[in-house]
Amino acid sequence: MRVERDVLTPGRQRRPRRRAAHGRPAVVVLAVGLLFALQAHASAHEGPPYPLFVDKNVGPYLVSVWADPDVGVGTFFVAAEAARGGTPAGDLAVEVCVRPAGGRLGEECYAARREGVRDRTQFKTEVPFDRREFWHTRVVLRSSLGVGEVAADVEATPPGLGRWDLLLYLSPFAAVGLLWLRAALKG
Repeated sequence: MRVERDVLTPGRQRRPRRRAAHGRPAVVVLAVGLLFALQAHASAHEGPPYPLFVDKNVGPYLVSVWADPDVGVGTFFVAAEAARGGTPAGDLAVEVCVRPAGGRLGEECYAARREGVRDRTQFKTEVPFDRREFWHTRVVLRSSLGVGEVAADVEATPPGLGRWDLLLYLSPFAAVGLLWLRAALKG
């Protein structure tokens, strides 16, 4: 207990007013423990796809590749346009080929399907990743204009919590908001 200030009550002598700690150290220890427990989980990629390449010249194309390489099923998005502007050839085919960087499996290729996006040509494919590790990824584009290829290494990470991610990511902001509201009401 700590003494905050002396309170003078009518007809009585001064007596110290005391306030209990109300378990504040326990809350601090719990919060720090939660941060350490989530640290390893938070280091993995969660959330929307991230860019591997943006507007990269690949053969006769200007290509952007976005990836969400989750263990289980990873997703790749490939947006392509002709390098000199305009739309790519109608016969454009896109493949995403993956293999573990350690070489424990051979390369597997997956055809991407064209998505109905209005303002650009976009392809999407889903790739199975059987474990968390780095995977060498090649994106191959073929059409009557020519062939282009781009490669990168991606790390397959555990999938997120789905819709619960939003609650997890908003919780620090909600806590700060509650602390601010508490301080505003006391002041």
